[in-house]
Amino acid sequence: MELQPLREAIDELVGAVEGGGSGLSGGETTVELFRQLARLEAVASSAAAAFDGCRDWAVDGARSAAAWLAVETRLPKVECRRRARLGRAACELPRTEAAWRAGDIASAHVSVMAGLRRPATQGALARDEEMLVGQARTLRFAEFSRTADYWLQLADPDGAEEDAEARRNRRDAYLVESVGGMFLGKMTLDPMSGAIVSGELDRIYEEMFRADWTEAKERLGRDPTTLDLVRLPSQRRADALVEMAIRSRTAPADGRRPAPLFSVLVGYETLHGRICELASGTVLPPGSLVRWLDQAYIERAVFGLGKRVEVSESARLFTGATRRGLELRDRECTHDYCDVRAERCQGDHVIPYTAGGPTTQENGRMACGFHNRLRTQRPPPVERE
Repeated sequence: MELQPLREAIDELVGAVEGGGSGLSGGETTVELFRQLARLEAVASSAAAAFDGCRDWAVDGARSAAAWLAVETRLPKVECRRRARLGRAACELPRTEAAWRAGDIASAHVSVMAGLRRPATQGALARDEEMLVGQARTLRFAEFSRTADYWLQLADPDGAEEDAEARRNRRDAYLVESVGGMFLGKMTLDPMSGAIVSGELDRIYEEMFRADWTEAKERLGRDPTTLDLVRLPSQRRADALVEMAIRSRTAPADGRRPAPLFSVLVGYETLHGRICELASGTVLPPGSLVRWLDQAYIERAVFGLGKRVEVSESARLFTGATRRGLELRDRECTHDYCDVRAERCQGDHVIPYTAGGPTTQENGRMACGFHNRLRTQRPPPVERE
């Protein structure tokens, strides 16, 4: 197959970028470039799968197609293996493959779809593939991934339980002393344990950010920028982790350990209560609750008409059922270009409270601090990682 026209088209694009790229700066142009990139990756993955199957790589003494491609392309072997695997998976999912080659979805969506295909789900997937691809075309990726988790839980409940247990069994953490007395560490946590650790780490981090902001303002006599703060975001997060350990060590005898919050969603849309997830939105099979029943908070949420969510009053005593209803309904910041999780957002009045707007679900929405402050004239502080 002759690829010269493709090379010439890409050369023209590269020339446009090198020449200033004024015609490539728009959002629509960028989206179209991403779309065409997805189409190219679909073709490249299909080619990698075909190359793997024909075994031409063995002529050169390579142990696998991925090993041969890693040498010739100078890509990581795991990436070469991933592309061949996606190409093979797409062959078994015709609607997914067609959408990928059309640029409607990307390789990340194909990976999710491939993960749904197993012996116990083949019939259901053949029936529902078109519906799932439709969701991939229209939803944000996180929402689509959550939809796929829901589908798998219903199509293969036993497999979903086994997957959850396998994820939990991969938990691991280490912290070792290295050269110069520095400590190096790594951790892998299951969704529930990770939610506990991440939630507390984020809370302490925000405390430290506010303290650093106040200190810089007093020191400079003006509103500071993030560059004026005494700590980088990475340093502040490391300090927050240490603070977690200190608070744990000095906790009073009657202190209470953090507990995850399980949301059991009830309503026709959620198949009459079979759906369970953490407050962060991570989908879990119902069996995951068992080992946490004596430690976790469990709330019942009923989805009614008009986007109203009725939440049990004891769901989160420190925030109230009204806020929790907004969190469950909105899931994240309601600004079109933001995906900050609802638990880290603020409750915002659609009609401002000062203008007589009531504090109700109908007049409420979740907004991150940045977008909530856009209503004021003073520009908000922007934290850069």
